[in-house]
Amino acid sequence: MNIAVKLMRKFKDRDTQNKLKVYQDKADLIRKRKLEAWDDQQLQAESLRLQKEAKSGTPLDELLVDAYALVCETAKRKLGLQPYDVQIMAAIALHERFLIEQHTGEGKTLSAVMPAYLNALTGEGVHVLTFNDYLANRDAEWMGPIYRFLGLTVSSVQAGMSLFEKRETYAKDITYVTAKEAGFDYLRDTIALNEADTVHRPFHYVIVDEADSLLLDEARVPLVISGESGSSSNDGILFADVARQLQQVEHYDFDEFQRNVYLNEAGAAKAESLLGCGNLYDSHNSHLLTSLNCALHVESLFKKDVDYIVRDGKIELIEEYTGRVAENRYLPDGLQAALATKEGLQWKDGGKILGTITIQHFISLYPRICGMTATAHASAMEFEDIYVLQVVQIPPNRPNIRIDHPHRIYTHKEAKLKALVQEISSVHATGGPILIGTSSVEESDMLAEALMVADVPCHVLNAKNDAKEAEIIAKAGEIGAVTVSTNMAGRGVDIRLGKGNPTQAEVVAKLGGLYVIGTHVNESVRIDDQLRGRSGRQGDPGASVFFVSMEDELLLRFGINKAIRAPRQEEALEEPVLRSKIAHIQRVIMGQNFDIHQELNCYSDMVEDQRRILYEERLGILKGEQPMSLSEQRVRLFYIDEFWADHLAYVSYLRESIHLESLASRNPIDEFHAQISQAYEQIPAKINSEAANMLVRLGGSNDPAKWEKFGLKSPASTRTYIINDQYIQNKRSSWTTTTVFAYWLRTITRPIFKLSKF
Repeated sequence: MNIAVKLMRKFKDRDTQNKLKVYQDKADLIRKRKLEAWDDQQLQAESLRLQKEAKSGTPLDELLVDAYALVCETAKRKLGLQPYDVQIMAAIALHERFLIEQHTGEGKTLSAVMPAYLNALTGEGVHVLTFNDYLANRDAEWMGPIYRFLGLTVSSVQAGMSLFEKRETYAKDITYVTAKEAGFDYLRDTIALNEADTVHRPFHYVIVDEADSLLLDEARVPLVISGESGSSSNDGILFADVARQLQQVEHYDFDEFQRNVYLNEAGAAKAESLLGCGNLYDSHNSHLLTSLNCALHVESLFKKDVDYIVRDGKIELIEEYTGRVAENRYLPDGLQAALATKEGLQWKDGGKILGTITIQHFISLYPRICGMTATAHASAMEFEDIYVLQVVQIPPNRPNIRIDHPHRIYTHKEAKLKALVQEISSVHATGGPILIGTSSVEESDMLAEALMVADVPCHVLNAKNDAKEAEIIAKAGEIGAVTVSTNMAGRGVDIRLGKGNPTQAEVVAKLGGLYVIGTHVNESVRIDDQLRGRSGRQGDPGASVFFVSMEDELLLRFGINKAIRAPRQEEALEEPVLRSKIAHIQRVIMGQNFDIHQELNCYSDMVEDQRRILYEERLGILKGEQPMSLSEQRVRLFYIDEFWADHLAYVSYLRESIHLESLASRNPIDEFHAQISQAYEQIPAKINSEAANMLVRLGGSNDPAKWEKFGLKSPASTRTYIINDQYIQNKRSSWTTTTVFAYWLRTITRPIFKLSKF
């Protein structure tokens, strides 16, 4: 097996080198197109020629050299930017629909302009999907002069825009927009009752920035549009009170990876006594069991200032991979309500779900997909399996001279913190800038306090002050700067030595450049690499090191402290085997997450296939492609939406309960597919029946006032939000052997042997 893997890697490496050789040859051809002597009018006339060629059907591959040469010259004139050969090579790979790995600071933003321009020549539109609104606006404004000079239109979509503004922006040749906002706009389009109320045009070509964050880390995030609901409840107080009376080990335990919590037999008995509900596992008590599980989950697994913060009387979830507040994101209703109850807050339920799509499924709607990121190679298998995207590693413009030191591993957290403060104080005394990546808001605040005691001033970037993000990061390379941040993934801001001041940059370089310190290792080695990659940009000097404690959550979860018993000590452990164990843990978790991703796809892919079939029919009706009257159009659109919403509610119910099928020796996924297929097959008949009845009641009237009277209208208000899918993933393995045994004992044996409550 190892030989096969090595041969495969060797083959892929050779294939990559061959591609890079072809790209370098093309870059040389582009360089040979001497356009410096052309005046502006000649450049613009050339762009007009290329547009005419593209719209007449000339393959874009044949226009690539001329188009890229034109962009390179325009970038030099309008922005003072001369693309490097490696940027041009990256741009060629993007056009060929590869996922490029381009190091931090190598100029991905400019690389993307070339394929965006080339693919926009056809007039079909190009989307550049970014991680946040700030980056979408920044990149559209920054690169806008190139596109406009060459006769193309460009803009960015921002949250809060009106329907008209969004429609105009999506009609531009190039549109910069976050994946989430574009996805939400798509969902709004899917429930529009008039074509004029839609904003998207048919998708064409997309460039995904921060591709690993969007295509993998955020891929399973379900975007949701629902009817607004004003209902709230205090029922959760009872379940929160019960959960607080249950004790770990005695009443509940966690799975081996601390991802799930489950009641044992004694816990179920205790809960039944407190709730006075009889057998908790009886079918009529399923809602009680679900509510109790939610309460127990938030009490035992959700940590304030780690998983969420409370700000201005609201719960704000924290993105695991970026350390930012996850804007407009909620847990599934039962879990969100339980979390609100835990913090003594009110929660209004999410209302009836009208439509939902994962980011993965949304991006797959584009016929042509490519992406770019600084860290892709470690997850190349996932990109290929999920998106059929191959990774191409683009070499840096200048060699990377950053020094990556081995992990420093300590026996306990106190020793690690003490060593961290000593290291930071020592380097700070020299004037060298330091960037520290922490695991949570809680840890960043704690470290900042410890540094303050040690007379080391620092800037803190975490979910509590993420509005100052760009300003804080921009200063991180200054002399003497100490920046404490939660995860740096997806932040998209370059850290320049000396904040770009040449004199100060030279001083910082002589001090060793930016020193990056991680206070923990992440589950994904990609996230570690993203932190490291903040240092050593464009051949700058720099260094990185990770401080690890045997008491860190990740190591405790895998029992490293039990496998390697070391006496408590203040000094770092000199155990090379520990570093290999940590690397092994990260590989195991990547494998687990890949398996989870694939299993979740088994549940969601069929639902998405069903949605697409129904939406194609709906779109045909909306565009008037089927001969029917206006009243027929309105009625059929209304009932398609009505029964699809009912179907989604049924799907959600099945997802919550399908794990019970495994107790009956049936495959849960097969059962899920069978049941949703059966339910979906009934939808057309339901639509036809209800539509026919309503048309009789309307008497063929095309009067919108009469439609409104009979309720054939869009919801009075809708809301869009994101469901945090971590809980959905966690439920995958929540039925452990202990849980199954408890269920079997209480549900099956008790009636047979007439057992009383324990």
